[in-house]
Amino acid sequence: MKKILVLISALVLLLMPLQTGFAQEVNTQSKDDYLVKFNGPADKGLLKAFGVEDSDISHTFDELPVVALSLSEGQAKGLLNHPQIEAVEEDAEVHAFAQTTPWGVPHVQGTDAQNAGYTGNGVKVAILDTGIDATHEDLTVSGGHSVFDDAENSDPYNDGNGHGTHVAGTVAATNNTLGVLGVAPQAELYAVKVLNNDGSGSYSGIAEGIEWSIQNGMDIINMSLGGSQSSSILEDFANLAYDEGLLVVAAAGNSGNRGGKNDSVGYPAKYSSVIAVAAVDQNNNRASFSSTGPAVELSAPGVNILSSVPGNSYDSYNGTSMASPHVAGVAAQVWGAKSGLTNVELRQLLNDTAQPLGGSNQYGNGLVQSLDAINY
Repeated sequence: MKKILVLISALVLLLMPLQTGFAQEVNTQSKDDYLVKFNGPADKGLLKAFGVEDSDISHTFDELPVVALSLSEGQAKGLLNHPQIEAVEEDAEVHAFAQTTPWGVPHVQGTDAQNAGYTGNGVKVAILDTGIDATHEDLTVSGGHSVFDDAENSDPYNDGNGHGTHVAGTVAATNNTLGVLGVAPQAELYAVKVLNNDGSGSYSGIAEGIEWSIQNGMDIINMSLGGSQSSSILEDFANLAYDEGLLVVAAAGNSGNRGGKNDSVGYPAKYSSVIAVAAVDQNNNRASFSSTGPAVELSAPGVNILSSVPGNSYDSYNGTSMASPHVAGVAAQVWGAKSGLTNVELRQLLNDTAQPLGGSNQYGNGLVQSLDAINY
């Protein structure tokens, strides 16, 4: 930070006869930009007494007695000690706060697709989760619904857990020079709170969230959640959404083992109408926690994923919960580019253009790739 110069003493009135000559002496010194604030009305005559020329003054403010100007170091020190001057401050530079692109976004060709003009504009993505912090600086939430009626959980735009806000950021954190960048920054986010602030919910709540998504014209449902027990009714709701033209994406689960040979995909990801997403790291190795089995359909980044969390903050999480929204975001980009596709055709396209990584039980058809799907 630049050092701020402040008024030290009024006794230098005694030195005034010397200061005019001093100003002439230092006028040839190199100059920097400053802000000078007067105790009363701005007095350009005083500035001239210190050798300041009209060409040195870049702006005189109206609302406060402040002048922006160029000064030598000697002029600045002299003005600092004058009783009519309240402050002399170097005019510090400012820069836009940097926006970080989490590694997973370019890994699924999200940034390549954005650079080509595909941002998911107008595609509606329902985040069935713990809610979304709608006040977050990096998120725009278009609507939502909570399946809860108690005071602590009835507001879908209040995420007391953080999980849903993190998922939402991966899908569509805005391109605004702040925080992080999502895969599809112009997709429309909808907060569908089916998990409470403790991160728990029920199959009936998920079914209600799916129903709300159908009734309110969502295009994509992301479910970074799941359970180990099947439900024919929950499956019926997932099938209904798919039959109604929605693309349904869910986390495969975090019940995998290092060998990766068990069938541990959870529900609803295991239903045939749902895209089950496994997690990989930056080297395209399957995360050891990522569930495996015949239902795994696609892979996406799920290790050390930086995204938004409540309170205008950011954090890195691991899990297939983080992989699923990468696929949802890619789907939004591709559907925005190819709006004539049906959800069935879009799903097939994502699978056909995925980058093969290995065994299908671990990786499905491979790493989802946005621009390849758009250009296919």
